[in-house]
Amino acid sequence: MERVPSFSTSLIAGGAAGLAVDLSLYPLDTLKTRLQSSLGFWKSGGFRNVYRGIAPAAAGSVPCAALFFCSYNSCKNNLGNLIRPDFQPVVHLVSASVGEIAASSIRTPVEVIKQRLQASVTKHSALQLTINLWREEGIKGFYRGLGSTILREVPFSCLQFPLWEILKSSWQEKKGITLLPWEGALCGAIAGGFSAAITTPLDVAKTRIMLYSKSSHNPIALPHEVPGVIDTLRTVYRGEGIQGLFSGITPRVIWITIGGLIFFGVYEFSVYSLEDDSNKVLKN
Repeated sequence: MERVPSFSTSLIAGGAAGLAVDLSLYPLDTLKTRLQSSLGFWKSGGFRNVYRGIAPAAAGSVPCAALFFCSYNSCKNNLGNLIRPDFQPVVHLVSASVGEIAASSIRTPVEVIKQRLQASVTKHSALQLTINLWREEGIKGFYRGLGSTILREVPFSCLQFPLWEILKSSWQEKKGITLLPWEGALCGAIAGGFSAAITTPLDVAKTRIMLYSKSSHNPIALPHEVPGVIDTLRTVYRGEGIQGLFSGITPRVIWITIGGLIFFGVYEFSVYSLEDDSNKVLKN
């Protein structure tokens, strides 16, 4: 059975990876959000202020990624001890699902505020938007889109992480020795780009739901009614066709492919360094 990083290693490596990718590729995420907004790209801000909302994104990226990898690796380790090696892809799939559901508890509130800042033409700060959302909807407002977030992230991770593990295992078998961090990162980039393209419609639905406001005349829902994932997808398809469902696919795929390279690169390097240091301490 493959070696699984320890809890502390997963915590540190996951947090570092999440922060690195969110800070380095934030402008692409902003452009993707504006392309998917029901207001349209230019009315949502166009190419202006592409770093707007980076503060809440940075604050949430570390605990979110750390929680994901702690859950993912813990689940993978426990299930791996119970299930035969032939069924490892199932272990990776279940572990990715558990990790994403856990991480969504932090990701959703951060995404709601971040995406409203990215797609808003007003000059409200993150604090002002947070206060306004609390006054209008309470805690439920911060978890607007929790279901759509899970419905986007779980299928995405169920494609990305098993594919990442399969690519790494195949490459490692051909190479005969453990992969270097950059090799694991390249596998992550390929897996991420493919998964991003397939799950774009779910990302569009999540963005539209999170940007919906009761005080705005949003065309995708009845007044005072937050749309569901299926209703949102139907409405987008009727009004904008297949093109609407895949709006923002180019920056999303570019963002997640490059992001995968950075994310898995930092993660693999951190694991490699931390586990290597631990082994040196044990040997001494």
